[in-house]
Amino acid sequence: MATLDLVIRGGTVATATETMRCDVGVRDGRIVALGEGLGEAERTIDAGGRLVTPGGVDSHCHIEQLSAAGIRNADTFETATASAALGGTTTVIPFVAQHRGNDLAAIARDYHALAAKGSIVDYAFHLIVTTPDAKTMNEDLPALAREGHGSIKVFMTYDPMRLEDEEMLDVLLKARELGALVCVHAENHGMIKWMVNRLVERGHTAPKFHAVSHPRASEAEAFVRLIAMSELLDQPVMIFHVSTAEGVSVIREARGRGVKVWAETCPQYLFLTAADLDRPGAEGAKWCCSPPLRTGADQEALWAALDRGDLQTVTSDHAPFAFDGTGKLVAGPNPPFKAIPNGCPGLQTRVPLLFDAMVSRGRMDVTDFVKITATAPAHIYNIADRKGSLAVGRDADVVIWDTERTVTLSDDMVADATGYTPYAGRTVKGWPDTVLRRGEVIVDGGTLTGKAGSGAFLPRTGGRAAAPAGRLAPEFDPARNFGVTLL
Repeated sequence: MATLDLVIRGGTVATATETMRCDVGVRDGRIVALGEGLGEAERTIDAGGRLVTPGGVDSHCHIEQLSAAGIRNADTFETATASAALGGTTTVIPFVAQHRGNDLAAIARDYHALAAKGSIVDYAFHLIVTTPDAKTMNEDLPALAREGHGSIKVFMTYDPMRLEDEEMLDVLLKARELGALVCVHAENHGMIKWMVNRLVERGHTAPKFHAVSHPRASEAEAFVRLIAMSELLDQPVMIFHVSTAEGVSVIREARGRGVKVWAETCPQYLFLTAADLDRPGAEGAKWCCSPPLRTGADQEALWAALDRGDLQTVTSDHAPFAFDGTGKLVAGPNPPFKAIPNGCPGLQTRVPLLFDAMVSRGRMDVTDFVKITATAPAHIYNIADRKGSLAVGRDADVVIWDTERTVTLSDDMVADATGYTPYAGRTVKGWPDTVLRRGEVIVDGGTLTGKAGSGAFLPRTGGRAAAPAGRLAPEFDPARNFGVTLL
């Protein structure tokens, strides 16, 4: 009788620290053995001559989400996670998106129902907080933390969503109490609003001016302010979608001081530039995302930061708006940049783009590729006991690569509901051929076989980044001098 449900034989297994020639044995959806000559199995997959890596973990993506402007993005959980699976991603962390005045607990129930119905891959959630009122802070957040939601997202810009500094401090302190990680969209709101108004007043409304409307300094300044608040409360933070060399410098300096700050960037900032926005008519709207695309010099600074470890992950920030009247062109066929929904699709292309750049083209090592796309986000968001690594006891989330296959990315290969990819025309070498989630084949020979609703929720706490806090900044607690406390 077979002792294993599945053996993946003959491949080269890559982890975040090493590569080795070995088989992978699976039972009940978990990896139970790594080695050569494993016993009989109910099923065998021949991975001879192939590279075997963990399934990708995309810890920042927007799925079936209503924007602050009331525009629902193009994807359902089924279409978004189909594209994730085809691109080698087996775990996603999208958002429970509270809008002003909404009940966070009720919104969380709604998102859970959507994911349970449609998701093909496994998932967790970040909680977006825009209304830090008494109910949200004292009832909903503690209850949702107990249910396994270990991270909170806040915005420092966008009028319908942003928090003032005082509210930011309240959320950071509540997260400290709950052991949650705080993820932040950090840009200086005043700088952006001032620049947008002056561009529009002068008739500079084409999509390419979106890149001008978010000054480079708006990113670095917001990082400095956020890090100061984090340091005051000794509360860990994750800075989303870093786009500039100046932003990288701020993060590097803070981490050098021992501040508990983590940071990510996205493929759009590694592979695209502001020049991609400069297209005829409204075509450039496809490349409008926030922060905006920057320069080639910024790309190199971001790659160097990934190599040094100043940035720990690369996420898609998948924000899918179709190029029609339901999405990018909701304000008309030739909208001003300020009326274009921000975001680029990217769940399907994140891992192949990074594989091509890091492994096929040799910019970094395959172990770095595994760390950045899977292992690091699994550790940061506290799912590493199940996800992000090929190790005994972990879920059998596996990607088997055809490392010699070349694919030219095109709009007609897109599996999400946007109908386009911002990377159309780019050729990559290396492609996910077979993808398993908890031992089940969900992509077979490049064809989707996973079923809607087969993904599972991953309850978690705050994670490594939200380890027990240390000492508060001296000025925070005046008890030593005045006999009172602010906690």
